[in-house]
Amino acid sequence: MDPEQALAAIRWRLHPEKLREEAPDPEALGEVRDGLTTKLNSALDNRNRARLLSLRSVAARILGDLDDAVADARLALTYAEATGELRRTALARARLAEVLRWRGEYAEADRLFAEANSPELPDRLRAVLHEHAGRSCYDQGRLTEACLHFERALDLRQGEDAELSARTAVALDAVAERAAADGFGPKPRTREAVLGEEQQPVPTFDEEQQLWGYADAEGELVIDHRYAEAQPFREGLAWVRRPEASRWSLIDTAGTALIEANNGYRAVGSFSEGLAWVSMDGKGRWMAVDPTNIVRVPPSFEDVRPFRGGLAAVRQNGGWGAVDRTGQVVVPTRYDGLTTALADGRYVDGFTEDGLAGVELAGRRGVVDRNGRVLVEPAYPALVVHPVAFLVRDESGRWGALDRRGEPLIDRVHPSRAAVVAEIDNLLADTSPVL
Repeated sequence: MDPEQALAAIRWRLHPEKLREEAPDPEALGEVRDGLTTKLNSALDNRNRARLLSLRSVAARILGDLDDAVADARLALTYAEATGELRRTALARARLAEVLRWRGEYAEADRLFAEANSPELPDRLRAVLHEHAGRSCYDQGRLTEACLHFERALDLRQGEDAELSARTAVALDAVAERAAADGFGPKPRTREAVLGEEQQPVPTFDEEQQLWGYADAEGELVIDHRYAEAQPFREGLAWVRRPEASRWSLIDTAGTALIEANNGYRAVGSFSEGLAWVSMDGKGRWMAVDPTNIVRVPPSFEDVRPFRGGLAAVRQNGGWGAVDRTGQVVVPTRYDGLTTALADGRYVDGFTEDGLAGVELAGRRGVVDRNGRVLVEPAYPALVVHPVAFLVRDESGRWGALDRRGEPLIDRVHPSRAAVVAEIDNLLADTSPVL
């Protein structure tokens, strides 16, 4: 059997106390590992090397070769990130995180699990990521946080994954036994805390003075109430306006002004990826500045959206397109809209984490990528970006799907999006990826 198929076919035993997988046949797993090495020797592209290295790290980990496992997993993540593919990178991060968890390096493991778990991934994969993040919390005695992860995993699958439910039942039994002896441990951390991001002050309003200031997470005032308007902090920076001023200034978390109001910005947007859109007249001619007030994108746009993945949606001469961080037009400003509908019901202004954007032209929708290539011509009344496909609807209201190259995947014969998603799940080669 192909070693990848053999690895996927293994039914692991989950240790009821350690919550670690155990190989039913270590000798057979060693042969799988050797087979992955053989395939790896002939793999030349980033996609295949990322997949094979990360799978070999799984085999090495469960065989107890943690040094080899972490080396393979780190190299796999490097290759995966080079592809720019969200799902491939998430799997590589999760497999590295699980090795680190077994090595007791919990801070990095937890951070990688959090980074991997994007809402743009399939629910099936997100559930497994939460399950493994919960096991890491269990190891650390963070039992309340572990339970939250296990609960989220079950919610995402809604009872549709018997194996996940069985593993989670084992984990919850282990949590109950440990909690009875030692308690539930510290209170759950925020995602920001897991990622190691500094807690930023939040706006607070003084009713008596009718002014805004900022408080920390405990509610303690850290910047006095002195502003007529105050935007939330983003990337450690916030735009504020004093009562006597008609223009905005930029402050850091200590309240120090980095850009003064006399620079003349009547309209401002939050910082994203180190840049913020600003306008002198508040009506148009948007330009992007950095925190030192250096103009990185000249003023030439009627409307703008925040940078995401190095790109920002912009409107020029009545049409929407996209520019990079230097102001170079990547997607021509020829579209009526650049808003991306996601399979979970959310909408993104501009590009997804995978570098895809929905475009609209004359009431029809298509898709472009981060390089400006048209993957799907604007030809459909409705189009939704699914984690591994594009869901499309025709004039009769029937749904089907295209693959990520824009080629037909599922005929437009289904009455609902949900039916198409269910069929896509059945088509996926690794519906239950090995972590």
